[in-house]
Amino acid sequence: MVRLPGRPATRPPRPFGQPRAPQGLRPEGKGANGDRPGVLWSAVSGRSVAGQVFVLQVVIVLLLVVSAVVAQVLQVRHDTDVEAANRSLAVAETFANAPGTAAALRAPDPTAVLQPKAEAARKASGVDFIVVLNTDGIRYTHPKTDRIGKKFVGTIGPALAGGTVTEHIDGTIGPLVQVVVPVKDSAGTVVGLVAAGITTAHVGGAADRQLPLLLAAAAAALALATAGTALVSRRLLRQTHGLGPYEMTRMYEHHDAVLHAVREGVLIVGGDGRLLLANDEAHRLLGLPQDAERRHVLELDLDEETAALLASGRVATDEVHLVKDRLLAINQRPTDLRGGPAGSVTTLRDSTELRALSGRAEVARERLNMLYDAGVGIGTSLDVTRTAGELAELAVPRFADFATVDLFDAVLSGEEPRPGTALRRVACAGVRKDAPLYPVDERIRFVATSPQARSLTTGQSVVEPRLRESRGWRAQDLERTDQVLAYGIHSLITVPLRAGSLLLGVASFWRSEKPQPFDAEEVALAEELVARAAVSIDNARRYTREHSMAVTLQRSLLPRSLPEQGALDISYRYLPAQAGVGGDWFDVLPLSGSRVALVVGDVVGHGLHAAATMGRLRTAVHNFSALDLPPDELLGLLDELVVRIDQDETPAEGAAVVTGATCLYAVYDPVSRLCTVARAGHPPPALARPDGSVDFPDVPAGPPLGLGGLPFETAELELPADSRLVLYTDGLVEDRERDIDEGLELLRDALRRTPGASPEETCRAVLDRLPNRPRDDVALIVARTRVLGADRVAQWQVPSDPAAVSEVRASVTRQLSDWDLEESAFTTELILSELVTNAIRYGRGPIGVRLLRDRTLICEVSDHSTTSPHLRYAASTDEGGRGLFLVAQLAERWGTRYTPNGKIIWAEQPLP
Repeated sequence: MVRLPGRPATRPPRPFGQPRAPQGLRPEGKGANGDRPGVLWSAVSGRSVAGQVFVLQVVIVLLLVVSAVVAQVLQVRHDTDVEAANRSLAVAETFANAPGTAAALRAPDPTAVLQPKAEAARKASGVDFIVVLNTDGIRYTHPKTDRIGKKFVGTIGPALAGGTVTEHIDGTIGPLVQVVVPVKDSAGTVVGLVAAGITTAHVGGAADRQLPLLLAAAAAALALATAGTALVSRRLLRQTHGLGPYEMTRMYEHHDAVLHAVREGVLIVGGDGRLLLANDEAHRLLGLPQDAERRHVLELDLDEETAALLASGRVATDEVHLVKDRLLAINQRPTDLRGGPAGSVTTLRDSTELRALSGRAEVARERLNMLYDAGVGIGTSLDVTRTAGELAELAVPRFADFATVDLFDAVLSGEEPRPGTALRRVACAGVRKDAPLYPVDERIRFVATSPQARSLTTGQSVVEPRLRESRGWRAQDLERTDQVLAYGIHSLITVPLRAGSLLLGVASFWRSEKPQPFDAEEVALAEELVARAAVSIDNARRYTREHSMAVTLQRSLLPRSLPEQGALDISYRYLPAQAGVGGDWFDVLPLSGSRVALVVGDVVGHGLHAAATMGRLRTAVHNFSALDLPPDELLGLLDELVVRIDQDETPAEGAAVVTGATCLYAVYDPVSRLCTVARAGHPPPALARPDGSVDFPDVPAGPPLGLGGLPFETAELELPADSRLVLYTDGLVEDRERDIDEGLELLRDALRRTPGASPEETCRAVLDRLPNRPRDDVALIVARTRVLGADRVAQWQVPSDPAAVSEVRASVTRQLSDWDLEESAFTTELILSELVTNAIRYGRGPIGVRLLRDRTLICEVSDHSTTSPHLRYAASTDEGGRGLFLVAQLAERWGTRYTPNGKIIWAEQPLP
């Protein structure tokens, strides 16, 4: 039986039935546990450990007190003698050497001279007597006058020889110390003696004063010992829960018996990793040596895993360890959770008979984990190919050594599959890369006898436990199947990928490394994995179809190429968002008078509805721009359109309303270099000037489109030649990771770093700082301004007189000759004649004529009337009404635009 180190093997047990001793072994009638009488009795009782310590302390204190008293008495006595001798010697020598003492000894009556002086000196010095002697020892002075003239009692021989005599005697006044010194004359001859003495009682008294202090200290020590013993006794009672020595001994014996009787191994390991206790069962289960206690657990010849667990002291719950030929369930907890000593306690339970059940449970747990991982890891994206790859990667190597996924081509494009067509291998995973299976992207047409074809035909899983014996599988490709068998692949499961009634393809699981063939339970697991993957693949297929439709719609609605114009050098970029199709759009619209309109917009949201709304807004902008409206009026009409769209598409009809749209519209005139800008909830444009400075012009921020009823404001910017005007949507400067202010600073920095760059280079520089796939759509337009110089512009003021028409025609002819455009002179004269005549007849002066030579030849006639001319067919009897008809026939385009002061009628002709 293993015992705790330092414990006695046995203690006399308390007789059965004997009542338990009261707590603290207090006598009957004392207070309960924790009461002062019981604790005090426990402290002073010699039957307890605390009482024994108390008695020992009392004895030690008494011995110390007696020793201190004796030492004090001896020390005081010694100090008294020394002090008495020193004082007597000092007084005697002082009196002997005092002036007149030697002379008084030769006087006829020495007593008369010396007695008063001796008494005065005695009283002043505090000694008991000062006696002056002659060389024969006869007293000349004495405190008691009746002793004068008598023989001195003491030794005087050494003093007569010139020395000093110190002696202790018992005189008539008690024990005293007396000193005899010689009195010498000027020649050094001893002419007398002086004796001084003092009783020790007068010098002593220190012992009497220190003894009470010593006794008080002894009493205090006894009081402290008593209090300390009481505190120790109370603590012992608390720690032992009121048990006395016999109860504790019996409890230990009971615990020791139970410890070695249980059929579980129990180990206690100290904080230093040494084994403190091991019961009999632990010795048996672990095969511990007899001297295992006090040895480190790493030295007990245990397997590495079990020894590491015992040495670590970490928490373990039912951990299964194979120790030799036994399967042990180990539980371990630390012992210092509630302030106990460092270490751990471990219990061992023999679970060998559960090994087979445990193995099957582990397999089941692994399969459950695989199914859980399939639910989490398959379908992380709406991509068909990636989802199929996730299925293959999950199955290898946990379930199969190789896994392949074959899908119909229609599934990859988002369409519904057509059974009977060829399949394409979209995923292949394996423990090695050199397997002779069909590679990824290979189009495969399985023969009818193959397991894959049978699965597709029947919709059921097919298992081929031994491929070498499967003639139907080998008929697929004899050469390749021989290579597969030679490679070591020996077993196969094929499972159809089915989503509802749709058959998407087939998944195949191959085994080569594991010698066991697939069984029925593994078929069920494969079907569960494939069923989860099929749903994700079908979701990805549906998303692919919808995304393709939305992308097609969006691409058809965005400009495929930029129109020809000469006012701006333009480059653009459009980046779709990660989330799918968005509603960002842009456009470049040539206007009359060589002007160009730039527009960018953003419809909130993604998907088909956002793309369709974007197309409607872009079409509306095209139509409104044909009216040559100012930017603020155009945005006002666009705002009304969005309001009507929201009203028409009510939620009751199941249509999503336009939750928000923004737009920025800018018109640039290359003649005046003025750019008129208005915006509806859109980020401001950026302007990079030729000197390298970059700013964001202060364009009034109107409300987003769709709020209705609020006006829009415009801002006019004068742009130097070669300025770069940058229009963009918020996806360029704002996302979840940064706010718009930071994005605007990044845009400013990108434009500063590329001074003088072309629009194409500027687009690349701006987009280089964006992620590969932004979270939101990005539309970007960079337009570098051009200026139509004065040498390409001619203008005249025309008086409101029909006779002035001929002068206009002559001036135009001369200007066209200067431009080498004589071929266009006749046509231009006719157009201007009709337009100026109409202005004179129906308009209001002043009248102006302007001729622009750009990509086309542009004629403009302005007046201060707002009356709009209309093209009509004149009857054969009408004298007029054919002027605008001639203009429409001769010009490539013509139209009217309104200005704050009136209108301009313009016509364009192609250059010869």
